[in-house]
Amino acid sequence: ALKGLKYKAVVSTQSTGDTFLDIGSFTGLEIPLCLECIEWAKSEKRSFLTQALEGRLILLYHSVGEFTRALATVNRVLKVLKKMDDKHLLMEIQLSESKIYHTLRNIPKARAALTSARTTANSIYVPPKLQASLDMQSGILHAEEKDFKTAFSYFYEAFEGYDSIENSLALKGLKYMLLCKIMLGAPEEVQSLLTGKMGLKYSGRGINAMRAIADAGKKRDIAIFNKTISKYDAELQKDSVIATHLKSLYETLLEKNLVKIIEPYSRVQLDHVANAIALPFEVVEKKLSQIILDKKFSGILDQRSGVLIIFDASEEDQTYSYALDTVSHMGKVVDALFKKAQKLS
Repeated sequence: ALKGLKYKAVVSTQSTGDTFLDIGSFTGLEIPLCLECIEWAKSEKRSFLTQALEGRLILLYHSVGEFTRALATVNRVLKVLKKMDDKHLLMEIQLSESKIYHTLRNIPKARAALTSARTTANSIYVPPKLQASLDMQSGILHAEEKDFKTAFSYFYEAFEGYDSIENSLALKGLKYMLLCKIMLGAPEEVQSLLTGKMGLKYSGRGINAMRAIADAGKKRDIAIFNKTISKYDAELQKDSVIATHLKSLYETLLEKNLVKIIEPYSRVQLDHVANAIALPFEVVEKKLSQIILDKKFSGILDQRSGVLIIFDASEEDQTYSYALDTVSHMGKVVDALFKKAQKLS
């Protein structure tokens, strides 16, 4: 009877760990408690329960930033699971591995682990929550490759999956869907997505933050963008996925704003540009240097006098490239004639 109670307590701990992971709230006791339960499961020789608990331990390590321990546990558990042939748990561990490598910014390994997880998932029944987690991770990795159209599709599937089981992660899926629309240069579609039941059910600061970012993107206003980031810091900057892509969006908006300001001029003081865009002189100078080096427009920075000199856009002389193409085609013709001459001889 005592062992039965202990078993129920361990399973309850596993379920509680899932709840903590879903809501992102930790007391600091979860990892020691999980380790204690693992030791008990090992002593009772409950192999499947041991591996299931270690799967939760990996996610807990990941959530608190213990990446070395998380990966070490992943490698150990994967070896055991391949012998046990528990595909369901194997897929969970492979998915966790993908999440850890993504956090560590090792995108190739994250994608490889996700591919393994999806391959394993194809041969088993996957519960809605786990399928939503797979779709979410797929969307995140496609977004890393700037394929926001495909990412949106995966985030939509993840949102529907979480929404169907009333899981709090549905809100994150919806926010990522809105992010994709913004990054695709279609911020006006954000409002249409939020009309109806979807917008009402998940309304709050998180959605308001994404709506404000969409408004800044639509107006191409860097000042509104910066104010939004400051106002909704917890909702935007503390989510690593959103923060990464908003940094890219900021650079794009900054570039477009600067080009718009300097377009009418042939010579312009950098102080005037900095005042017009309401940013520090050093930030403006650095970004203009980058734009010139990237050949987004022709010009030079006279740092001594603090002046940007803009040149008229000149058409590139194509003579050299045409000559190279001609030589290349002539070479192919000569090779073809040589082959025909060999056959005749």
